[in-house]
Amino acid sequence: MSDAPRIATAGGAGPAGRSGRLAEIAPSAPPARQARASSSLLLREGSQQAIERLSELQTEPDWLRAERREALQLAGDLPLEANPLFTSYVDLRAARFDEIDPYLETGDAAQMSDVLPEGAEGLLVVSDDRVVARALSPAAQSAGVVLDTLPNVLRERADLAAHVRALVEGSATLPQNDKFAQVARALSALGLVVHVPAGVRLEQPIVIRWAVGQPGRGLISRTLISLGEGAAASILEEQLPSVSPAAGAQSLWWGTSEVVLARGASLDFAAQQDFAQDTLAFVNRHATLGQEAQLRWALASVGGQLHKSRIDNQLVGRGSGVNQVEIGFGGGSQLFDLTSYTRHIGEDTSGDLLSKGVFLDRSRGYFKGLIDIERSARGTDSFLGEFAMLLTKKARSVTIPSLEIDQPDVRRASHSSSVGPIDETQVFYLMSRGLPRELARKFIVMGFLEPVVARIPLAEAQDRLRELLEQKWPADSTVATEPAA
Repeated sequence: MSDAPRIATAGGAGPAGRSGRLAEIAPSAPPARQARASSSLLLREGSQQAIERLSELQTEPDWLRAERREALQLAGDLPLEANPLFTSYVDLRAARFDEIDPYLETGDAAQMSDVLPEGAEGLLVVSDDRVVARALSPAAQSAGVVLDTLPNVLRERADLAAHVRALVEGSATLPQNDKFAQVARALSALGLVVHVPAGVRLEQPIVIRWAVGQPGRGLISRTLISLGEGAAASILEEQLPSVSPAAGAQSLWWGTSEVVLARGASLDFAAQQDFAQDTLAFVNRHATLGQEAQLRWALASVGGQLHKSRIDNQLVGRGSGVNQVEIGFGGGSQLFDLTSYTRHIGEDTSGDLLSKGVFLDRSRGYFKGLIDIERSARGTDSFLGEFAMLLTKKARSVTIPSLEIDQPDVRRASHSSSVGPIDETQVFYLMSRGLPRELARKFIVMGFLEPVVARIPLAEAQDRLRELLEQKWPADSTVATEPAA
């Protein structure tokens, strides 16, 4: 075993379009400036009473109530950002938490639809604080697939309840050092469970649809996803407005995707976020992969005033791998804050991580990523890329890809990033083939984002995402024609 010192590197690109290079980072380097936000989030004087009331309403077992209490303590103690590389890029000034009242009482609606859309194995729809649709195909039901709320599982499925406890107890499926994850763990009012038993391979996706947007209200939720040994599934998560957009108080969706893949399991997870303009969205996605397990993320965000996400990939089993593509398309004063952590623990693990953003008007994008290769992770192959296009002079983006390497015996450990306007040589090439200038620019941008769109599992969902991206393109063709200042 090598005694080589741990290597910490970071590179990035700022709003002027400068590409970064590897540079040694001192672990204790202070941030350039203080985070621009209140650290209280939704934590209030009555939060302790709130978690007791949540446990009571959902008739939770003692262990789950203890989980909430522990999480509330952690959330109160943690800073907004624990990584000193990223501290300067936390901006919650757009969030008006004081005008948001989170739901406490949730559950099944009085009347629920059980109609399954064509091409899907399962469907679960949440509208604000109620589950309004739930269905599984006959094949999925006979195979033992579970798609239900956490209270129903804990109450009606003793065998699966023990499995859920073994998975999540002690914050095993959420990062203990992340304040936002611990808020969800403490204050979640609605939990969902997706379980695919060992050996079951679903041919069509399970669709989970969130419709949120009541002014002044917020939904905090958790989604637990468990695939047994050799199982395979795909999940499409859709996030939509529940009411017509209107000026007024903000609304909130705060959720998680907590994934555990057993040996040889395979999951394709796609998500598209199109909340209304006054909606705040916070999400933690955490995955633990066993031996030879494979995970593919395809995540697209176009809506909301503020979208803040963190993805944690834990590659524990030998030969496990993750492929991750994520895009954000911002306009107006939108802010997309996208963070990714991939931790290589087992031998011969692989990671291919790509984040892309396109920004108009005064919108901003923060792309922050870390690949961590532990001493045990021999044979790692990992790449992190972060790229942004600025289409107007006042749009801004920052990319901060970084590496921490404690094992020199790796196949690949690299990162790349850039921020800048559309490449004018590409525009010239397309114009030379007869395309008008503005159409050429549009084609370049849509092609830049297409790798995520192509990974969405339902054809109609792909088409809808393409329509959303098309709608973001400015009708008056005012996108920048020169580098941002």
